[in-house]
Amino acid sequence: MTLIRAMFIILCMANRYDESNIKSLSSLEHIRLRPGMYIGRLGNGSHVDDGIYILLKEVIDNSIDEFIMGAGSRITITVLDNVVTVRDYGRGIPLGKIVECVSVINTGAKYDSEAFQFSVGLNGVGTKAVNALSSSFTVTSYRDGEMASATFEKGIQKGRTKKGQTSEPNGTLISFTPDPEIFPDYSFNDDFIQERLWNYAYLNTGLTIEYNRKTIRSQHGLLDLLGKDVGNEMLYPIIHYKGRQMEFALTHTSSYGESYFSYVNGQHTSDGGTHLAAFKEGVLKGVNEFFKKNWNAPEIRDGIAGAISVKIQNPIFESQTKNKLGNTEVRTWIVNEVKEAVVDALMKNQETAASLLNKITTNERIHKEESAVRNGAREMAKKVSINIPKLRDCKYHLNSYPKSKENEALSSMIFLTEGDSASGTITKTRNVETQAVFSLRGKPYNVFGKTRKAIYENEELYNIMVALGLENNDFDNLRYSKVVIATDADTDGFHIRNLLMTFFLTFFDEIVTSGRLYILETPLFRVRNKQVVTYCYSEKERDATMAQMKNPEVTRFKGLGEIDPKEFGQFIGDDIKLVPVTIDSASEVRRKMQFYMGSNTPERREYIMENLV
Repeated sequence: MTLIRAMFIILCMANRYDESNIKSLSSLEHIRLRPGMYIGRLGNGSHVDDGIYILLKEVIDNSIDEFIMGAGSRITITVLDNVVTVRDYGRGIPLGKIVECVSVINTGAKYDSEAFQFSVGLNGVGTKAVNALSSSFTVTSYRDGEMASATFEKGIQKGRTKKGQTSEPNGTLISFTPDPEIFPDYSFNDDFIQERLWNYAYLNTGLTIEYNRKTIRSQHGLLDLLGKDVGNEMLYPIIHYKGRQMEFALTHTSSYGESYFSYVNGQHTSDGGTHLAAFKEGVLKGVNEFFKKNWNAPEIRDGIAGAISVKIQNPIFESQTKNKLGNTEVRTWIVNEVKEAVVDALMKNQETAASLLNKITTNERIHKEESAVRNGAREMAKKVSINIPKLRDCKYHLNSYPKSKENEALSSMIFLTEGDSASGTITKTRNVETQAVFSLRGKPYNVFGKTRKAIYENEELYNIMVALGLENNDFDNLRYSKVVIATDADTDGFHIRNLLMTFFLTFFDEIVTSGRLYILETPLFRVRNKQVVTYCYSEKERDATMAQMKNPEVTRFKGLGEIDPKEFGQFIGDDIKLVPVTIDSASEVRRKMQFYMGSNTPERREYIMENLV
C-alpha cells in the first residue's frame, strides 16, 4: 500500500459520518456535557455570576415561589465547607413526584398557572441542573406528617427513595455540593451570597431569610434597596410606588449618568430589557406632563437612581440565565402606570417637585456647556485623525465583519493598556476577532470632582470615550461586552488602575453596575525547571511552587511588556483571569473616592503613615 493511499484511508476514517456517530444522551448527561447552556459561565466563585451561585439561586428561587404563593415566610440557608443547604416552609414537593422533580427535565409545577402564577424558577430545569452538576445532592419533602427523601450523585440516584412519618413542618429541604469536576478549585464568596439574599428580601417584603445564623429581612422593599445604595446622596426623598404587578423607587443624586436595578419575577435582570426601557420612558413622560415641558431624556434622567420590579406570567428572556427581558407587550401598561405614579407623587409633594426641577435645570445648563466643548473636541479629533488614535479594534467592530454573530458580541472586549510596550504584547497575541486594544499615553487625568466637560477637554479621555462608543453618553451604545483594565503589577500600574476606575465610576458608572468593567490578572512570577513551568499570581503561590520543585528558576514579571508575546497569549486566551470591579453601594463608593482620589492630601498622608508596613 502506497503512503498516499494509506493517508487517504486514514482521512476517510477520520471524516466518517454514519449511524455510529449519532449519540443519545439523557437530559442530565447533556447538562453535565454542556453546563454552559444551562447555567451560563462556570468560573471558580470569584465572580458574582459564576455557576456555583447560579446553582444556589435556582434552589432558592423555588423557595421564593412558595412564598409568592403565600406558603412559607421563612427560608433557612447554610453554606459550610462548600455544602449548601436550603430549607423552606412552603407546601413541600408532592411526595410521589419528588424524584422526577429533580431529575427529569421539563418536569415541574411551574407550567400550571394555578399552582404558580409568577414563577421565578426555570420552569422544569433549575433543580435538575443543580442535581446534575453536584457531586452529591439530596432532596427531602415534608407534607402533612409524611416525608420522602432521595439522594443523588452527579444526577444519578443512589439507593431507593426513603418514605416515612415525620413531625417536621411542611416544606422542602435540599442539600448539595457543587461537583469539583465541573467547577475546579471553587469557593463561595460570602459577600456575593449575602448581596443576592438581600435582593431576595428587598423584592419580597415579609420574607425572613436566615443565612448562617444571620437574619435578612426588608420591611419596605425597593425603598430600602435604593436607600441603602444612595445613602445621604439623594437630592430629595425617594419616590416609592407599589402596585399589583409593579413596584418602583427613584430619586436623583448630584452624580452623572443613570443607575438602575431591575427585576422580573424576583430575577435580577442585569442587562435590563423592555420593562426597564418602559420604566425610563414612563419617568420621562410623567415629569414632562407634571411640569408641562418637553425636556429630552438626558435633562431628566442624568443623575437618576432607580429600581423597578415587575411580575409577569410568561416572561421571555434572551438567555437561560435571564439577564434581559424580551416581552414587548409589557411596555404600554408599565409606561402608563409609571407616568401616573410619578405625576401623583410630584403633585403630593411640592418640595420634591422643586428639588427635581432644580436638578433638571442644572442638567440643562451643564449639558449646554458640554455641548459647546464636545463640538470643539470633535472638530479637533477630525483634524488629528479619522480613526481613534491608539485603538487597535477587533474585527467584530470593523465594517467588513458580519454584525450578526451574537457570540462574538457577547465575548467582545477592549483592553485599556499601559503604554506601547504592553499594548504591543497584547496586540501580537490577542484574538483579533473579538479583542481590541487601546494604548494609554501615560497616567490618565484624575477626574474626581470634575464635570463631564473635563472629558472633552482631555484628549486621551475623549478618545477612550469615543473608542467605547460613549461619545453621546448613551450606555446602550457601549461597543464591547467587557472593558478590561490591563496595567503592570507595580505602583504606577495600580495608580493608573485607580485613575481609570475613577473615570468610569464618576461618569459611566453603569459600566460598573452592569458588570462590564474588569481588571486583567496576569502572573507575577514564572517558576520553572527542566521538567515543568508554573505561573504564580502571588508570593504565596510562588513559595509553594518552589517548595515542590528541584532547582527552580524564578522570574518576576514587573510589566506586561516584559512577558514574551508567545508566552503571554495564554493569559488572554480561553483561561483568561478577569477580576470584576463591583460596588456595594453608590454612596460608599463616592466616600472612598473622596478619600483616595479627592484633594484631602493631609488626611491621606496621615492614613498612609499610620498603616505603612
